Amino acid sequence: MEPTPARPVQDGHDAQTPGGLWSRIRPLFWSPWAMVVVALALRLVVMGFLYPIQLDPARDHWKFGWETGRVARSIATGQGFSSPYSQPSGPTALIPPVYAYLVAGVFKLFGIYTASSALVLLTLNNLFASFTCLPLFSIARKVFGLRVAAWAGWTWALFPYSIAIASTTVWETSLTTLLLTLLVLFTLNLERSTSFLAWVGYGLLWGFTALTSPATLSTLPFLGGWIWLRHRRRGSNCTGAALAGFLVFLATITPWIWRCTETYGRFVLLRSNFGLEILVGNSDDTRTPANWNLLPWYDLAEMEELQRMGEPAYMARKQHQAAELIARRPLRFAGLTLRRILNTWTGIWEPPTHWRLEPTGLPNVLTYTLISVLAFSGLGWAIHDGRRDAIPLAILLVCLPMVYYLTHPDLGYRHPIDPVITIFMVHGVISFRRQKALPKRAAKSGSARPPGSEDPGDNSHQSPAL
Repeated sequence: MEPTPARPVQDGHDAQTPGGLWSRIRPLFWSPWAMVVVALALRLVVMGFLYPIQLDPARDHWKFGWETGRVARSIATGQGFSSPYSQPSGPTALIPPVYAYLVAGVFKLFGIYTASSALVLLTLNNLFASFTCLPLFSIARKVFGLRVAAWAGWTWALFPYSIAIASTTVWETSLTTLLLTLLVLFTLNLERSTSFLAWVGYGLLWGFTALTSPATLSTLPFLGGWIWLRHRRRGSNCTGAALAGFLVFLATITPWIWRCTETYGRFVLLRSNFGLEILVGNSDDTRTPANWNLLPWYDLAEMEELQRMGEPAYMARKQHQAAELIARRPLRFAGLTLRRILNTWTGIWEPPTHWRLEPTGLPNVLTYTLISVLAFSGLGWAIHDGRRDAIPLAILLVCLPMVYYLTHPDLGYRHPIDPVITIFMVHGVISFRRQKALPKRAAKSGSARPPGSEDPGDNSHQSPAL
């Protein structure tokens, strides 16, 4: 009998020892596709337990998509883009079209407010959330290096807010998060491109994103301006290509603007409910960030007024009331705005907070605050290191929440910038650990590491591209 051959040894470890196992699975740690697979598997497991939330028949399945579900039902039953609340109220411009038509398509195929529709829509949300790992990884690698990219990707794969939102909410949030993260990656890549085709794609992606969530447009002028300035500093001219992209963007959103303007009899930029949302967030009842009782789906008198006046006149009246409210009590509005800013980054609304599993409860406050502190520390390190490629990421942190500072904040409203927050958070942690380790390394070695010993996944020693 021939002797049994010895098992192969890798890096000095037997393949079945912990060290050998790590050497075999280590490539997966650096793989963004492994992150996608793990993220999706985890989210689908959670979804399997939580999807019955959508099947609550209260208020005629109101929790199944809220206004989006109502409009999707109207589309699926042949009534057009209309009636976002509990009763028929005619054509609407309350919500943007992309996700509503997606839900309507699922309703047509799998039934209105059915378990099958809930599973399909939540699975799509989880796909959007999981595939966000890919542009997130690419952004982090381009700006901060491979180590930050890998840890940020895995952090997003396990990110509790992404898991919860994608598995419980039939809304455009997860899709918007993916689209906005792709736009940041596109912005970084266009910094050195004058290709008409690339700029046309950029304009098309911006148009699609605007029709999914108009709030994202708050970042468009600043991201576009950053690209133009970078080209100008290098002496290149991207004006012609940028103009082509802008025209494609306008061509994408103009049909919907035209439709809303025709419906309302006045100009409407994508959606019409800004005044109403200001009233919801600035009412006399400030026990929570938003007083949902003012909306027609809670207040029968408001619903009757909406039906009597029609949505165009009703929303015009709410816009006028919101302007009057701010003008009459500007200091109170300013104070509530400061509270909304605090709530956006910490979850705190009315201290003292209590140990409740809800957005203003202590567990969320502690988690949200820690994430924000780490993210802003990462932003601080990026500024300290002169990483100019981090500017588009910082633009999202500054610009996108502004509209909600004026209306009312929500975990889901901030979620589209959570991938950028995750990148900054990981960069902050790694930078802090590196800075803390420097004295120990210097004392141990007595000199800098020899050439070639740098971690290939760390580009912190490199000069940032200017």
